[in-house]
Amino acid sequence: MTVVLLFGLFIAFFLLNIPIAISLAISTIVVIATTENFNMIMLTQRMFAGLNSAPLMAIPGFVLAGVLMARGGVSKYLIESLRSWIGHLPGGLSVVTILSCMIFAAISGSSPATAAAIGAIMLPALIEGGYPKRYAMGLIAAAGTLGILIPPSIPLIVFGVTSDVSIGKLFMAGIIPGLVLGGVLLVSAIVYAKKNNYGRGKKYSMSERWKASLKAVPAALLPVLILGSIYTGVCTPTESAVIAVFYTIFVSIFIYKELHWKDIRPVLVDTINTTSMIFLIISAAMLFALFLTNNQVPNHVAKWISDSDLNKWAFFLVVNIMFFVMGTFLEAVSIILITLPILLPIIRHLGIDPIHFAIVMTVNMELAMITPPVGLNLFVVSSMAKEPLGEVVRGVLPFIFIMIAMLGVFIFFPEISLYLPNTFMK
Repeated sequence: MTVVLLFGLFIAFFLLNIPIAISLAISTIVVIATTENFNMIMLTQRMFAGLNSAPLMAIPGFVLAGVLMARGGVSKYLIESLRSWIGHLPGGLSVVTILSCMIFAAISGSSPATAAAIGAIMLPALIEGGYPKRYAMGLIAAAGTLGILIPPSIPLIVFGVTSDVSIGKLFMAGIIPGLVLGGVLLVSAIVYAKKNNYGRGKKYSMSERWKASLKAVPAALLPVLILGSIYTGVCTPTESAVIAVFYTIFVSIFIYKELHWKDIRPVLVDTINTTSMIFLIISAAMLFALFLTNNQVPNHVAKWISDSDLNKWAFFLVVNIMFFVMGTFLEAVSIILITLPILLPIIRHLGIDPIHFAIVMTVNMELAMITPPVGLNLFVVSSMAKEPLGEVVRGVLPFIFIMIAMLGVFIFFPEISLYLPNTFMK
């Protein structure tokens, strides 16, 4: 009964438009205060203990690196290099958009940041290239979701900290699914462009192409530096995030010369806003998890699954439907922190590899980024394009069906996720 009260209060506060983190914290405190021995000091200690984790420090690092990339010219020169080589081909501009999102995803770890950084440059270019505005908005919103699948990934960091699974293995597991999903989006974009004769941009001369490529070399080295330092064992994800920040600052100030003193304040404000939102949700979710654990909710759910003889395929079906529904009104970090403590005993009981489940869950979180009414990427693109949210939703619908189909592929073929971590990080 107390669990029903907890979820009921949480949903009620959320419907009153109270921020997710505050809704989580208040609903949990009210239930604990009325049903258990209430100790405010213990609760605050629990909230701070949830943040006292070195891997979580990678989150502000990657967020700051992503903001610096967008303001310091790094993303601009990467995009310009890609446009110089393939922008004039049929569908070239849409291919540039998706490839740019994939590269930016390998630095920022954030889906909204990827959509914002790439969309600011590519949305006008796509429209100028003859693409319908609705399609262009949908493409950027969908391609931006790759920011949380291709490593580094903020949701995968949160998953690793919550489940005590190696973040390095989770990052490696996201590479092939990220490339496969990106490749499918590329194919769909090329087919659409050829069918409708869209997307031919300016044709560059060979000298302009080499000039643009040389200009982009310092920017292109950044994802190599981040992922290479993690997978070779030189750095932890947290340390690589710090290296990414300092490298981006160096490149933006001394090579591209596009980051100035006047940019420091807005860069820090953007980073603090994003990071504080994530950390507040994490600390509030620690109270939520404390209540669930004290009331043995995960154990009861696991026992119910065991007694009902539910196989893993039925479990995946139920969980994916649950994630899809939750994704329409919650963002990724909240969903992971609310559901994972309950689901972990079940996936272990069913013999599902936690790393495989993490990738399936992350693809679901990608869908949450582009499903109304709370899909963050939808709001980012709607704001940039100055169009109603409904127009962005119509544009992104075909991509939602593509991603659902690919989600099924990742579920039925766990080797796609597990090949790299099982081969290189045994």
